[in-house]
Amino acid sequence: MQLPLNVAPSVTHADSLDSFRAAVNSSFVPLQVDSDADGPFRATLSAAGADGVVFTEVNAKPQLVQRTAQTIEDGGSGFYKVSLLLSGTGILIQDGREIVMQPGDLSFYDTSRPYSLLFNEQFRNLIMMFPKDRLEFPTALTDALTAVSLCEQHDLAKAIAPFIAETSPQLAQLPSVARTKLAHTSLELINTMLSAILDVEQSPRTPHEALLQKIYGHIAANLGSAELSPGTIAAAHYISVRHLHALFAEHDTTVSTVIKQRRLEHARANLTDPALRGHTVAAIATRWGFVDAAHFSRVFKQHYGISPSELRAQ
Repeated sequence: MQLPLNVAPSVTHADSLDSFRAAVNSSFVPLQVDSDADGPFRATLSAAGADGVVFTEVNAKPQLVQRTAQTIEDGGSGFYKVSLLLSGTGILIQDGREIVMQPGDLSFYDTSRPYSLLFNEQFRNLIMMFPKDRLEFPTALTDALTAVSLCEQHDLAKAIAPFIAETSPQLAQLPSVARTKLAHTSLELINTMLSAILDVEQSPRTPHEALLQKIYGHIAANLGSAELSPGTIAAAHYISVRHLHALFAEHDTTVSTVIKQRRLEHARANLTDPALRGHTVAAIATRWGFVDAAHFSRVFKQHYGISPSELRAQ
């Protein structure tokens, strides 16, 4: 399951639990939804997004939402969700942790593993969902942040929460290119916030986690260099290439895959940036370490299902 590059604004009014379940599964990932709310079940989902980032506001009656082993098997692994509760209260459970969600707080969870969300009253919840490879950290670090209050972890989260709250309604009013830019900015803020939180964790990182973070930082700092490779990365960190590959294999990926994904992500952001309209596709490809424009176009289309020139024409 892969989110589209751009999600046109939409509003869905569900007048039964079954119609709400169908709307939830099409808006997010397969989920099990149950409710014993009194009276007819009513809910509204308002969605908009771009650049692979989707914002969905849910206004609904009390319910229990579960990501179970069966729904995981049905698809939709590989996404993170950042939740901002706008009204009501809720409980989020994942990875053995439990948090009481309060209005204005941000929480973080992973669709690749089971979780539960319980709302005992009418609520409004804004969910920002995006592919896991859009974060700049290995899962060894982000796994520690599921089902915790991000606002309690760092004050920066308190500043970002209002921005996220205002982003969703703005997206619905903007053209595609502007939605893309705003969605990309939101994702950059999430990366900045998580970076700050990980830097102030009370529990000391293991040497293994610290090395991974340094490697990811090195990749980010040298992404535009055509010389960036497993060999140069290993040499910069005084480890063997074999050790480097083993580190990434533990997280079911490879060094080359991470480099390619990061380069494609930055190139895609540049291609949809109105301020860079005067830059050719070839120039943007070179900027992010792709030395051959034709190869860049092939890889880009294979990854996103659309060519760089077609993306610009949207």
